[in-house]
Amino acid sequence: MDLNEIVVFAKVVETRSFTAAAQQLGLPKSTVSRKVAQLEERLGVRLLQRTTRKLSLTEIGQVYYERCQRIVADISAAEQVVTDMQSTPRGLLRVTAPVDFGAFVLGDIVADFLTEFHDIHVELLLTDRVIDLVEEGVDLGIRFGPLVESSLIARKLCMVGMRLCATPAYLARKGIPTHPDDLDIHDIVAFVPVPRMATWTLEGPDGAVTELTPSTRVTSNNLMVIRNAARAGAGITQLPEFVCGECRDGFVYVLPEWRAQPAELFAVYPSTRNISPKLRAFVEFLTARLSPPPWLPRVSKAPSLEAVEARP
Repeated sequence: MDLNEIVVFAKVVETRSFTAAAQQLGLPKSTVSRKVAQLEERLGVRLLQRTTRKLSLTEIGQVYYERCQRIVADISAAEQVVTDMQSTPRGLLRVTAPVDFGAFVLGDIVADFLTEFHDIHVELLLTDRVIDLVEEGVDLGIRFGPLVESSLIARKLCMVGMRLCATPAYLARKGIPTHPDDLDIHDIVAFVPVPRMATWTLEGPDGAVTELTPSTRVTSNNLMVIRNAARAGAGITQLPEFVCGECRDGFVYVLPEWRAQPAELFAVYPSTRNISPKLRAFVEFLTARLSPPPWLPRVSKAPSLEAVEARP
């Protein structure tokens, strides 16, 4: 039995490509093809059906792969245990996150992480596209829930709330709403990355829930644009707490006793029995920094009009 043939065969099935398997194994494509052919010849069966556009398992190939997969996983886990016991967190760590969360939050966290772990290099891939971590070679993804079911391990990091806010100058000009119904007469600047976020669902202090689709003056799928427009006095907006927490950037809260349903934030990574030291270190560091979230706002009351007018 040649374990190399089994490892190569399992990688071809996993990637569904001789080319991709060769790249991940660091072998010539011809070697990968030869190893699979030798395995089939030794077993006397066809394991893979090959066409110019598609690669699929035969019935026997499927049964054989399920057994081989466990063998390869056990070998990989054994080697990883040895590596973990004699190594420190080091190497390139590739992390993906939503653009806005990465821009507002991750820079400081990553900088502090690198100060503590000198042998790790971080590549941040900021995108709102949900990428395939395994296919694109990414170690960890930071994603908002609800998550779609997958084979990924998900670790909850924190809850991210949304707050209504505006500038004192805008409220002095337009007045301070005391109920969500009052928003009908206000200018609304809305962050709408997906259609469902055009509707605002707010829960009041007595548990009453109000759903409204405000008439907007400005909408955008870019949070920075919305933040800047609202900060310039264009109207009332709803922002994640990591943007407006503790009334940063000259904002004051509007209807502070009314809250949107917070979103769960997760760290997700491929399911393995032994994660790399660099990934384990980052997950633990990220969890510690976001529990509790550093942007949690202080409890505040709605500003009086006098107080708003007195602000510069």
